Amino acid sequence: MKKLIQRLFWKQDPTVYSDKDAKLTPSLHTLDLVGLGTGMVVGTAIFTLPGIVAAEHTGPAVPLAFIVAAIGAGLSALAYAETSSVLPFAGSAFSWINVLFGEFLGWIAGWALLAEYFISVAFVASGWSAYMRGFLGSFGIYLPKALTGGFNPHKGSYVDILAAVAILIVGCLISRGLHQVSRIENTIVSVKLLVILMFIVVGATAIHPQNYTPFIPPHVPGTTFGGWQGIIAGTAQIFIAYVGFDAIAANTAETVNPQKTMPRGLIGTLVLGTGFFIAVSLVLVGMFKYNRYANNAEPAAWALRHSGHYITANLLSIVAIVGIFSALIAILLASSRLIYAFGRDGLLPRTLGHIDHKHVPNRALWLITFLAMILGSVFPFTFLATLVSAGTLVAFIFVSLGIYALRPREGQDLPDAQFKMPWYPVLPAVSALFSLVIFWGLNRDAKIMMAIWFLIGLIVYFAYGIRHSIINQEHQAK
Repeated sequence: MKKLIQRLFWKQDPTVYSDKDAKLTPSLHTLDLVGLGTGMVVGTAIFTLPGIVAAEHTGPAVPLAFIVAAIGAGLSALAYAETSSVLPFAGSAFSWINVLFGEFLGWIAGWALLAEYFISVAFVASGWSAYMRGFLGSFGIYLPKALTGGFNPHKGSYVDILAAVAILIVGCLISRGLHQVSRIENTIVSVKLLVILMFIVVGATAIHPQNYTPFIPPHVPGTTFGGWQGIIAGTAQIFIAYVGFDAIAANTAETVNPQKTMPRGLIGTLVLGTGFFIAVSLVLVGMFKYNRYANNAEPAAWALRHSGHYITANLLSIVAIVGIFSALIAILLASSRLIYAFGRDGLLPRTLGHIDHKHVPNRALWLITFLAMILGSVFPFTFLATLVSAGTLVAFIFVSLGIYALRPREGQDLPDAQFKMPWYPVLPAVSALFSLVIFWGLNRDAKIMMAIWFLIGLIVYFAYGIRHSIINQEHQAK
């Protein structure tokens, strides 16, 4: 038993990751990272979540939920910035925790990330599908009911065909190489931000001040609506918006001068994304009473159409249709790098760690693409949103606590950090505690599903990973 416990905490030599990741070509600069991060942060969430969260949890106070989430994400972003500047490896938290705490905890962190990424791809595609159906519907074009949503026989839907198609298209695009993808991503993000600004300006002309009253509705006992209970519940659901931080960090090995570029990309994404979230949500809940956004996955375009701004609404829908692709690109890119890292370490079959002649881990990419197509076409949008937040929060807790293992090794057996998380040793603990409180605010279903997900992860690790990992082989060779 003692030997098994010692085995679980064998740490990976960082030079092993440096050597294996050398086949990945560094091509991302600060602007590319901000583009990837903003593409994810200011992606599906900004076009979809503010209305749903307002109707289900916060009422008009949805901007407060975004602010609380931004504080939690901002603290974690500081931890991410320091860690990525010292350990510039593919796989982000999975690889970092492997080096800092050992293989077993690294696997747990990586398995949480996999839930985050895997479900994020499906969630984003599901949001894209909702906007595409709304856009087509404005021209009188409707798909058969059976092909318009996740599996729900009571509503007559069985598969979301548009979500599956969106994921497949993005998978094909990423397989052609990272440099081309980053240019497309930056262009899409630029256009998307301009149209979001247009929504803010046009929507502001249709605001009715009475819709803000009461700003924080009283709490309804036995529910997660109203009061600070509703704001915390809304924050937990909104946290998916900040998945972009880990999506950036997953590409550290493909970043030019990551010691300086990565912190700039992370913090730039936080500032830009939070500002847009607050502005959009304020305008949205001011245009219509919050309860009218219930179960509406395209609230921004809906609000514009129902306030008479049809041209702007259709333009927003077009940009959302194209712009949500930027979020799909960012998260599918990050998830394929995580699967690659699992294969690189032998915790999943080694073939997934293969890199092709275009310097793309295509086998990992196509595995996650096809699995996400199945998930995104079967499960409903709001269910996916909650589960993503759970995986994100677990990863944030791991990375925040990782600073305590990282800081003593900086300048010793690890490089000195170009960026340091301030107010050490207090702030890492505050960051971890903040994420833990938000995690506790998740609904019961999300916690149960995450428990089941971790149980599956333990089975995979002890049945396969622990025996096939490169750490295990290195120790046996000694």
